[in-house]
Amino acid sequence: MGLKSDNWIRKMAIEEDMITPFCENLVAKGVVSYGLSSYGYDIRVSDEFKIFTNVNSTVIDPKDFDEANVVDFKGDICIVPPNSFALARTVEYFKMPSDTLAICLGKSTYARCGIIVNVTPFEPGFEGHITIEISNTTPLPAKIYANEGIAQVLFLQGDEKCETTYKDRSGKYQKQRGITLPRIIKDR
Repeated sequence: MGLKSDNWIRKMAIEEDMITPFCENLVAKGVVSYGLSSYGYDIRVSDEFKIFTNVNSTVIDPKDFDEANVVDFKGDICIVPPNSFALARTVEYFKMPSDTLAICLGKSTYARCGIIVNVTPFEPGFEGHITIEISNTTPLPAKIYANEGIAQVLFLQGDEKCETTYKDRSGKYQKQRGITLPRIIKDR
């Protein structure tokens, strides 16, 4: 298994639609950087957010998520309240090859401000927008800039295709569009 370079990412994005839309250059002037880098791709956060709220004082339950726990926001700048959390999605839509796993790491520009980004791995065969988890660990409100970089994706290609892909097992987030809240599959 090996880390893939910018040439491989470019080829896969253009020829196999692995990343759509695809930004072939790293855009960094006046923005939180996004686009193709040496050994990864800096993804952008869209202008759609779900901000957690305690207005309804419900319990967070990953097996039975209550949408009253979040408020929808659409705009160029999202303010995440102090010590709070928001969900967002990528601008980019991904189609992962069956022999490739992607790992996503938060950008240091945000991390240096106490904003932590978590994204779970993109499994082989996954297709969809990526739901992004954004934590504001500070006691101050934090700005998140839509259509700018939020995290970096690293691609690891295996020596062979995996036996069962995310698509093969009908993963619960397969072909997700927009921000997808927690799901539990009740019957299989």
